[in-house]
Order: sequence, then C-alpha cells, then structure tokens
Amino acid sequence: MSTSTLRTPTPITDGRRKSINWSHPLTYFIALVFIAVSISPVLYIVLGGFRTNSQITVDPAALPAPWNLGNYFGVLTSDTFWQETGNSAIVALITTVGVVVLGLMVSFVLARYSFRGRGAMYSLFAAGLMFPITVAITPLYIMVKDLGLVNSLAGVILPQIAFALPTTVIILVPFLKAIPDEIEEAASIDGSSRIGFFLRMVIPLALPGVVTVGILAFIGSWNSYILPLFILSDQGIYTLPLGVKAFSSQYSQDTAKVLAFTSLSMLPALVFFTIFQRRIVGGLTGAVKG
Repeated sequence: MSTSTLRTPTPITDGRRKSINWSHPLTYFIALVFIAVSISPVLYIVLGGFRTNSQITVDPAALPAPWNLGNYFGVLTSDTFWQETGNSAIVALITTVGVVVLGLMVSFVLARYSFRGRGAMYSLFAAGLMFPITVAITPLYIMVKDLGLVNSLAGVILPQIAFALPTTVIILVPFLKAIPDEIEEAASIDGSSRIGFFLRMVIPLALPGVVTVGILAFIGSWNSYILPLFILSDQGIYTLPLGVKAFSSQYSQDTAKVLAFTSLSMLPALVFFTIFQRRIVGGLTGAVKG
C-alpha cells in the first residue's frame, strides 16, 4: 500500500493588488471630518458678520439671533471696499492675461520645436516651482524699486506674472506636446503659417489647459498678500487682502464688522473657484495624461 503525499494547494494570484473599498463608512467619516475642518472657519467668518459684537462676546460659537444685516450693508456701501475690489480685479485680470499669453507662447516653443538648450530652459521653469515669491521678496523689492514701480499696481502685476509662469509652462507643455504632428503638417500643406497654426489650431486644442492656468493665475493673484504688502504703501491703491488688514486695524474693536468685510473680500475667489473647479481638475488631468 503506497502512501500519497499530501500537498497544500498553492493559491493562484493574478499579481494585482487588492483594491481599496472606498464605500466603507470609515472612509466617509474621515472625509466628513476633513470637510468640517475646512468649512468651519469660513462659516464662522460669514455667520459672524450677521451678529453683533455683544453676541460674539457672550457666545462666540452661537448662531446669529437675531440676524443683523447692518455690518454687511455698511461694508457694501463703503467706497473703500469697492475701490479695493476694483484694484484687485485690475491686478488679477491683467496678471491672468499676461500669464496665459506669455505662458502659451513659451510652452508652444518648448513643446513643438527642437533647439539647443531646450531641456535646460524647461528645467529652469521647473526649478522656478521651488522658489516661492516669499523667498525672493527682498531682492524683488529692490528690483521693483530700481524700476520706479514701488507703490503702483504695475509693481505687483509684473512679478506675479513672472512667478506664475513656471506653473503655467509645466501644465501647458504636455497639452501642446500631445497635438499630433500630422495636424501641423496638414496645416502647413494648406498654406497656414506657424502663427496661423498657433492661433487657429493650437489654442483651441489646448483650451482646457489654458482655462486651468488662467483660473489658477486669477485666484493666486486675487489672494496675493505678501507682494502687495511690500510694494503698495498708499491706501488708495490697496488690493482687498491689504484692505482687510487695514480695515481690521482701523475697526479692531468692531469684530462683527471686520468679519463681514473679510467674508465679502473672499467671496469672489470662492465663487470663481466653485464655478470653475471642474475645469481645473480636467485641465490638470489632461496635463498628467499628456
């Protein structure tokens, strides 16, 4: 009688890792915690503008009872608020246009043409991501001062364009590289010049990336604080972030009114980002795929 050898069956694996179950209740709980932590300060500022100083003193975390519209009405009827809003809009719009136009032209050259030093130039833009504007604020102020642009909106706009270009180039180059060469060859056969190809074909095909970098440039410029703080000294040309600082110093005893001014100053950027957030995600996804 022969004895057979018992062997433990070897489990068959397909080499794939077990997928994460994102529908687990713990996942939703963690997400809700992060959402609550992010939204709570914003809600506190917005709701605080509907309260009085006495209500905030008695119970800082309570809801408005009754709701007071006077703080917001006082800010909205202030000439200072609208002047600073206009300054921020001018700076943000011009910065966005400059970033999009210059970034698109630079990215087109880096993505579509081969020349000596192209890799070094692209690496230079990539290295620019590691140097935020706060690191270079002192030499930047000296340069702006030498150009005679201190205490002017141009002294804020030009550096913001320069420091936004690295991000713009890194996002746009993959979009432009993904355009098939056959399209450019067909356009050349049809008699289209390089500029015509750029205007008629490249810009429409790269529109998701263009919209993404434009939104990022606008929001970054609107929320900019450090650069205007160093460049602008005349309150008549303050942007909204500086206006919030000046307003909170002037009305330091009126907490409710300061909260109302702060919530109104951040509202445009929040609305803008909420409307175009899908554009941002889509543009960044396209850049990664490219």
